[in-house]
Amino acid sequence: MPITTHAYPVTVSWQGGRQGDGNLRPHHSGVTIPIAVPPEFEGKGGATNPEELLTSAIGACYTITFGIIASNRKIPVQEINTEVTGEVEQNGASFTYTKVTLSPRIVLESSATDEQLKIAEDMAHKADLYCIVTNAVRGKVEVVVEPTITKA
Repeated sequence: MPITTHAYPVTVSWQGGRQGDGNLRPHHSGVTIPIAVPPEFEGKGGATNPEELLTSAIGACYTITFGIIASNRKIPVQEINTEVTGEVEQNGASFTYTKVTLSPRIVLESSATDEQLKIAEDMAHKADLYCIVTNAVRGKVEVVVEPTITKA
């Protein structure tokens, strides 16, 4: 099978320094997203930042990936809500994004069998292995998955 490359262009605009602000615009969606340095890094805040964006990208990728796998495996998922926490360590002027914890709450339809519950639990622990974003940071950022699987 030939290799296909998919591009995801984004334009980022910025005015000022640490107290500045700007926006980014992914070309595919066309959505303009305000950005700023967060207060914990002495910025003015009030907008998203690269740390939140990376945390969001990991959470969205995991959740969508789980949904696709569940659909392919015919697991009757009613709802997936994933709480995600990214951690950045500061050592003087050095900042390192070290860990992300994914806490998906997966609700299967009431018709789900015990076997489907077991498969969903197993998939919940493995979905990040198929996620483009977690694979991009793997080896640099610890990824922890702490799922809760229930039936409606």
